[in-house]
Order: sequence, then structure tokens, then C-alpha cells
Amino acid sequence: MKKWFMVTIVGKDQPGLVAKVSLAIFEAGGNLGEASMARLGANFTIMLMTQFDGAADGLENILAPIAKTLGLHCHVDLIEGELHRHVEPDVRISVYGADCPGIVAEVTGALAEEGLNILNLETDVGGAEENPVYVMNIDGIASKGIAGLEKALDKLANDKNLETRLTPIDTLIG
Repeated sequence: MKKWFMVTIVGKDQPGLVAKVSLAIFEAGGNLGEASMARLGANFTIMLMTQFDGAADGLENILAPIAKTLGLHCHVDLIEGELHRHVEPDVRISVYGADCPGIVAEVTGALAEEGLNILNLETDVGGAEENPVYVMNIDGIASKGIAGLEKALDKLANDKNLETRLTPIDTLIG
């Protein structure tokens, strides 16, 4: 019986990485579900749900030769598949400010207290090396409404000298 696994792969960004990993899984009889892949710095990370008839170590063994050849770190976990349960965000939040330790923890902590369920979070560092600007974009669900999130963002903007923006998302499905 096929089970679902979460495959996590991290390594230096290089052409063909996704093609080789997905081909190996396909040739082993695996099926890909949802996936998230991104370049972070000079590195590439893959998280993908894979349906596979075997155990986690069997899937790791299939990916081991590719990981060794490409210098990748690979990890496999047994998970519940739960496909077709896509959740649409109802808010998008942007935060800009001087890069400093703890900015992600402070912002996400304040937003979590006000009921934000984060579905996607992306960050980047812009500006110059001597004056870096941290950029954070968050898509999520405002489970307690927008008012509390706006209040938390206003406080962060004042206390931490950040520029913040909350935009409601009205997604029409169907």
C-alpha cells in the first residue's frame, strides 16, 4: 500500500536538481503531490509530498545516489497525505525595516497572538551590505479578524521603526 512521505532536500543551487530528484522518484514508482521549492541565497531547498510503496528508508536509498552526486542533504518523513485541502489566505502582510536579529520572531509572534495562521512566509534582504533592509511577505488567515492584526502591525511599526502593510485578499474560487 502506498503511503505519503515528506521529502526535504537542501543543497547548493544547480541546474537539473529538480529534474533528477523527480525522475528518480517517478522511476521508483513514486507519485508527487504538493511541493514547495525555492532558492535561498546560493542554496536550493525542496519540500515535496511523495506517495511511495515502501518505507522512508527505501525512499532515502533511492535518493541517496543523487544526493551524493549533487552534494545534497536529504531527509524523508512518513506523513498523512491530506491532499485537496488547499487553504486560501485572506490577508497579505508586508514588513520592511532595518535588518536586525529577532525581527521574524517579533513580527510573527505579535501576529500569532492576534490569530494569524501563516500559510506562506518569504523574506529577503535588500539594500546595501552596510545598510541592509529586511523584507518579509506573509500570506495567512486572520482567524480573529483584521482589526487585531492591524493594531499589532501599528505597534510594531512604531516600536521597531518598521514599515508595514496589511492587504485583505478576496479570493473567488469556482
